[in-house]
Amino acid sequence: MLHEDSILAAPVSARDHIQGNAHAVVTLVEYGDFQCPACGGAYPLVKQIQHRYAGNLRFVFRHFPLSQVHPYAQLAAELAEAAAVEGRFWAMHDWLYENQTAWAPYGAPGLEAGVRALGLDEATIAATLRNPDIDARIRGDFMGGVRSGVNGTPSFYVNGYLYQGDFDSLVHAIGRVIARQQ
Repeated sequence: MLHEDSILAAPVSARDHIQGNAHAVVTLVEYGDFQCPACGGAYPLVKQIQHRYAGNLRFVFRHFPLSQVHPYAQLAAELAEAAAVEGRFWAMHDWLYENQTAWAPYGAPGLEAGVRALGLDEATIAATLRNPDIDARIRGDFMGGVRSGVNGTPSFYVNGYLYQGDFDSLVHAIGRVIARQQ
């Protein structure tokens, strides 16, 4: 169900991590936490939605690490941003979710496996992680989520409106928006 009283406070912009058609009929924004089991469970479903609505959907990922519940969520977000500097955000995004059960219990040592798996230079990533812009980027996403009414992960927005419900309903809601535009 789309909640027209809960809107995305920070509009999608070029600073976002975006996949898909820039001129798509539907923009799906996820506020996610890489260590969150529910986000890990949503990951393959989001991939299915992206595949199903390929030309009509753009997907945006924003960080919302719930560090008090997930102690390595912030570090994972920082790692994804460090990979983004190397042009590998989406590869790290996918690796973090696809390998969540392997790295999440171990924190930094588990996350180092992602750096190696993607063939990233460990020294470069380590230096990038010390850049204050990385933390500022994540904090900006988080605060945009707070202003938008995000209070848990994953939280999804369809064309700027908060979506609440199961994934089958999300698929149908996206399909209805696309059908109205065609």
